[in-house]
Amino acid sequence: MSNLQKWAWVYTALFLGVVSLGYIPGFTDKQGLLFGLFSIELKDDILHLASAIWAAWAAWRSERASRLYFQLFGSVYFLDGILGTLFGQAILDGGLFLFGITSRDPIANLPANIPHLLIGGLAVWVGFVLSKKRV
Repeated sequence: MSNLQKWAWVYTALFLGVVSLGYIPGFTDKQGLLFGLFSIELKDDILHLASAIWAAWAAWRSERASRLYFQLFGSVYFLDGILGTLFGQAILDGGLFLFGITSRDPIANLPANIPHLLIGGLAVWVGFVLSKKRV
C-alpha cells in the first residue's frame, strides 16, 4: 500500500468521524451546533459521507486513484473554503447559488471555513506535492 493510499484511509476515517460526531451526545449544543460552532445539516452529513466513501474507494483501488482523489477533492474543498471566507456562502452546500454573497467581512467568515481550508489545503498538498515524492 502506497503512502497516498494510507492518506486516503486517513481521510476516510476523518470524514466518518465528522459524520459520527454530530450524533454523539455532548458534541452538539442546544442549538444543534457541532462544538457550538458549526451548523451541520443532513446535506452536510451526506456530503461528508460521500467524501469518506470516495476516499475509501480510492484507497482500496490504487495509488493513482488516491492521487486523483486528493487532487480533485482537495481543489474543490479548498476552493469551497476560500469562497465561504470571502463571500459568506460556499459552493458545496449550494449556498452561494441559493443566497448569493451574504457577507463582505472575510475575517468574520474565517472561523467557519477553517476546516475546509485546512482539510482541502492538506489534500491539495498530498495530491500535488507529496504524490510526486517517492518515499
